[in-house]
Amino acid sequence: MNAQPLIRLHGSDNVLIASCQLLPGALLPDGSQKVKSLVPPGHKVAASPIARGGAVRRYGQIIGFASRDIAAGEHVHVHNVEMGDFSRDYDFCADIKPIEYVADQATFRGIVRPDGRVATRNYIGILTTVNCSATVAEGIASNFSAERLRACPNVDGVVALTHGMGCGMDTNGEGMRMLQRVVAGYARHANFAGILIVGLGCEANQIESLITAQSLTQSSRLQAFTIQDTGGTSRTIARGVAAVEAMLPTANQVAREAVPASHLVLGLECGGSDGYSGITANPALGAAADLLVRHGGTAVLGETPEVYGAEHLLTRRAVSRQVGEKLLERIRWWEDYTSRNKGEMNNNPTPGNKAGGLTTILEKSLGAVAKGGTMPLAAVYEYAEQIDRKGFVFMDTPGYDPVSVTGMVAGSCNVVCFTTGRGSAYGCAPSPSLKLATNTALWTRQGEDIDINCGGILDGEETVEQAGRRIFEAILRAASGEKTKSEQHGYGKNEFVPWQVGAVM
Repeated sequence: MNAQPLIRLHGSDNVLIASCQLLPGALLPDGSQKVKSLVPPGHKVAASPIARGGAVRRYGQIIGFASRDIAAGEHVHVHNVEMGDFSRDYDFCADIKPIEYVADQATFRGIVRPDGRVATRNYIGILTTVNCSATVAEGIASNFSAERLRACPNVDGVVALTHGMGCGMDTNGEGMRMLQRVVAGYARHANFAGILIVGLGCEANQIESLITAQSLTQSSRLQAFTIQDTGGTSRTIARGVAAVEAMLPTANQVAREAVPASHLVLGLECGGSDGYSGITANPALGAAADLLVRHGGTAVLGETPEVYGAEHLLTRRAVSRQVGEKLLERIRWWEDYTSRNKGEMNNNPTPGNKAGGLTTILEKSLGAVAKGGTMPLAAVYEYAEQIDRKGFVFMDTPGYDPVSVTGMVAGSCNVVCFTTGRGSAYGCAPSPSLKLATNTALWTRQGEDIDINCGGILDGEETVEQAGRRIFEAILRAASGEKTKSEQHGYGKNEFVPWQVGAVM
């Protein structure tokens, strides 16, 4: 198979995608028109004339409107395309298809906790209620180097996950509820064998209110204390070190065993997207997500600002009108949220996205939603809510990668796949994160950070379905303990970033 220089994704599209850099004079597929200027890889070329105000179509969907007349063969990008209002057909539940579950369910080697939950990693975590206790949390974790943990080979590490929030905020507000859901979600995550929650003592996010609001139970596995009650920094670090020391023997007494893939909760993320994301890595990840759902597992799509303009494709797959309406409710929340902060939904794509060929949020969203595959939309969750449904679900998260994945992991995702076209270096302890390249040039350039190359789809070397199968198999290996590139480099601690909304006072 050979890659074509120009790709038409849908019969009704009036733009073509450049699979390589195009020089002026290159012929369009019909042979009657020529490319009029240099077009970078991943960017768009008009397949036919588009009048000013006319819809620009990719994937058979509207991605924007011509801000001036566009001639056939002309480069189509931010200089001649703009956003505009148009109606979407939400047609709830119209495209649902039954899930064809596989008879012989795939397995991975997981860690079965005493309560029956299954882990893909085995960490001890140090969480904080407030920024003021971050130094103590990091001081506790720093005592447990790889050398120190050599006697505990079944423990993946002792990690401090700190943040800059927890005070100067409304104790009863939306931001506090989100923060407490995140901290509690990590505290109960199956990938942690033990947890310490460290506070200062006088912060808005009080340990007692957190434990009560989130129905946490203190035990030998989950301990919470404050710097003020313990008597200062050095005493609190010593207390934390002793607590972790006591947890390690039990944490080390685990063994992996074969368990069904239905125990996997997969977070779907994209970052540093380009014009190929919606052609290669995202649909390939969607194919892998479909496979996981067919094996009884759960796939979680997020990034609400990056389904904006493509939400109608999800409402048509909703299992009920109520589920579809909940998604639209979150879309409306985002429209209000950006408006009251003097922004707009089209502030996304980023400069890097645009350099890679994406023009509007509509175009970016239509490519991003491909990560969600084709299965019915079973549920919609707010940020960091516990995911309690199998199948394909949606979580309301920002598009900003660390904030988005923090919410998903808090919700119980125990493995993550992260597609990128521009290049990303990312991890998300305690859950392994696999990174997928959209193009072979990125794979060649930044392979030390990328786990899977999906550029073969563009190069004509494999199909989306074949790449999806490779991704699915890599997910099973990572869930079984195989280290991802980000884990090898030590990523995952600084990427813990809870979503901060509301006023800082």
